[in-house]
Amino acid sequence: MGIPIIPDVMTFTQVKQAGQRLFQKKQIRKIVEEMAGTAKTMWEKGWAERSAGNMSVNVTGAVPINELSKLASFPFFPLPKSFPNLANSVFLVTTSGSRMRDMAENPVDNLCFIYISENGSAYHIVAVTDDIKELRPTSELLTHLGIHKMLVAKKRPEKAVVHAHVTELIALSHIPSMKSEESINNVLLGMHPEVGMFVPGGAGFVPFETPGSETLAQSTVTAFESRTAVIWEKHGCLAAGETVSDAFDTMDILAKAAGIWFLVKAGEGAR
Repeated sequence: MGIPIIPDVMTFTQVKQAGQRLFQKKQIRKIVEEMAGTAKTMWEKGWAERSAGNMSVNVTGAVPINELSKLASFPFFPLPKSFPNLANSVFLVTTSGSRMRDMAENPVDNLCFIYISENGSAYHIVAVTDDIKELRPTSELLTHLGIHKMLVAKKRPEKAVVHAHVTELIALSHIPSMKSEESINNVLLGMHPEVGMFVPGGAGFVPFETPGSETLAQSTVTAFESRTAVIWEKHGCLAAGETVSDAFDTMDILAKAAGIWFLVKAGEGAR
């Protein structure tokens, strides 16, 4: 990926000041509060052990153009592939290594803004942490950007993408007969009418790939093209929604359906 540009102390100060301005915007404050509340629920459900789970929200519409132009001199990092249709876009994302339980208490220190460069080949980081040199966005950034690229290209309304280690869905994906979209959706759609109402297309399914890899990102984007949720084999679920809460609700409904299936199977075994 090349060697990132390391800014001087003055630039670090500018980055922090820019981050403070962005976090103070009313629309963004609302999104941050929602992300913190969702992080708390994910942790309490057991879906976010250690540094598991990540989120991203396209907040481009909440950041004025004149704010974007000031970011060009800030530290930037090359991307392994270009995202030209995301050029000049701004995303609010969880940072690499952040814990959902910590974000619930102190979201600002566990989030950062990334501003995609003019040609879509790199990103600038804007945050309020004093340790900006070590800060990076989520390790699943390629997957998040790939999904957002597709959402923008198709002019879909979803702005938020959430990933969690949803226990029930991970367990379901371990069962040999459930390792396909058809089989796993037969279960999810058949167990609970809420799935048909709110996740009518069911979930996509991606066989196990190395977390953070470009292969995982590409497979996930393909699965998302006709759906709002994708199950990663042995690794949890991602969902897209107009808000973070919408994305979480989708995962929650799928988890409920999977949980019902396990209860049914347990009951059958007890007979």
